[in-house]
Amino acid sequence: MPLHFHWTTFDVTSYLPHGWREDIEEVCAEADFRDFPRTPVLSREADNVTHITRGRVHADKVQQCLPWLYKLYRSDFLELATEARGEPIKAAFDDRYGVVLNVQRGNTMRFECHVDSNPVTGLLFFTDHPADGGELVVGNDPAAVGLEAVDRDCSVIQVHAGHLIFFDGKTYPHYVRPLLFKLDVRVVAVMNYYTKWCPESTRPHELNRHLFGDD
Repeated sequence: MPLHFHWTTFDVTSYLPHGWREDIEEVCAEADFRDFPRTPVLSREADNVTHITRGRVHADKVQQCLPWLYKLYRSDFLELATEARGEPIKAAFDDRYGVVLNVQRGNTMRFECHVDSNPVTGLLFFTDHPADGGELVVGNDPAAVGLEAVDRDCSVIQVHAGHLIFFDGKTYPHYVRPLLFKLDVRVVAVMNYYTKWCPESTRPHELNRHLFGDD
């Protein structure tokens, strides 16, 4: 099967403000850690998986505690997304899901196997994981469901602090592997971007109802 999935990486360490590591550590200390139910419409987990244990710093907390990240999402990083895609890109109008932090703590958490609702996803890694563990795994088969199916034919992206990647997470199912050690912490900013051909208005209403209780 030909490999169609690809991603673009930028080293954006120079864009980050002095003291960014301390900012990230402070805000992640208050992350929402719990068993999150599988995401409607987007989940690609096996049928027997109902919850995934993970952590999140929600968008309102990002805007309040990391204003520099919110600004970069809508300015410099938006320009890089446009460069990566070769077409005009738009940030989310709705601030509730524009940019959030995903956090794994210890070796029992991972992130759900899923596809995204947006056509362009930006991931900015804030931690390094040179050994095995914490990789982003992307299935090359858009129809893959479950970890085993994704792993059979996949691209594996290593995590490097200060690296920003852009990829099509709407087409290709992906998940994050558990970390190796109990004291490990993995932090990544997740950014939603849209295109003319797949605008924000295509976001499933059921997803907002699940996340925010919208009617």
